[in-house]
Amino acid sequence: MSGLRARAEEYLAMRRALGFKLVSQGPRLMSFVRFCEERGEGRVTAGLAVEWATATSGDEVNQARRLDVVRIFARHLQALDPATEVPADDVLSRRYRRIPPYLYSPEEVSALVSAAGGLRPAIRAAGWQALIGLLAVTGMRPGEACRLGRGDVDLDAGTIVIADSKFGKSRLVFLDPTAVTALRGYARARDGAFPEAGTFLVNSCGRPQRGTYLPHVFAPLAEAAGIQAPPGQRAPRLHDLRHVFAVATLLDWYRDGRDVQARLPVLSTWLGHVDPKSTYWYLQAVPELLALAAGRLEPAGEEAR
Repeated sequence: MSGLRARAEEYLAMRRALGFKLVSQGPRLMSFVRFCEERGEGRVTAGLAVEWATATSGDEVNQARRLDVVRIFARHLQALDPATEVPADDVLSRRYRRIPPYLYSPEEVSALVSAAGGLRPAIRAAGWQALIGLLAVTGMRPGEACRLGRGDVDLDAGTIVIADSKFGKSRLVFLDPTAVTALRGYARARDGAFPEAGTFLVNSCGRPQRGTYLPHVFAPLAEAAGIQAPPGQRAPRLHDLRHVFAVATLLDWYRDGRDVQARLPVLSTWLGHVDPKSTYWYLQAVPELLALAAGRLEPAGEEAR
């Protein structure tokens, strides 16, 4: 094992012990280590870091995020090896760009559930139908759904505990009675096939669903459901069901005449956002929401005049 690899593994172990999950940062850092090893380099330099960060993607935002992973590691490493070079903060553009999500219609969500029913074996189909429905009615992240333990889902109370999720936050979400009925059906099928399963959702072997594998199954399902993004827009993702829930909730509040600004922190808590800023983004990203918000402002402006 190279010295740089050993240092990287020690660094990642330390960060994980402090509570950092490093789901994407860990693999990225080890990718950089392999990049250095292939070039016979045992020390981090700014040039190597930038070359690696810009080698696989033309997206400036993604490149900056990749470089950030090395920069943070290099700052740690410099205390142990003063010859380590830390890439400057302004080397790559840090402009943040959020890509608009694909917003499924209710009919498209139903089509996805129907397409999932064609998977084999039957328990796999039932698991995917439960996953799609769960994301659509709760707005949870796909990874959160995959990690749910059997005890986290209380179908008698109609509640789900999402424990120790992104940013170390935990929260409670509530299920509509129709969702409870559907999930009971799935739970019976799961228990019949894998009575000892530890997670609520399982794959066809009775093991936990792997979040990294979900996109490979979902893309063909979206195609089978006849769902296709307009030209120039990112392909529909499973994660977009979370956005659908958020937008539908905001639209309902506007249509019911509720004080949306006052209720945004409630939605932020439900979604597990760190603060309402992430939730505010939906008001700008979705034309229908923007129009409804503008409609609220016009009467207020007339009264002021």
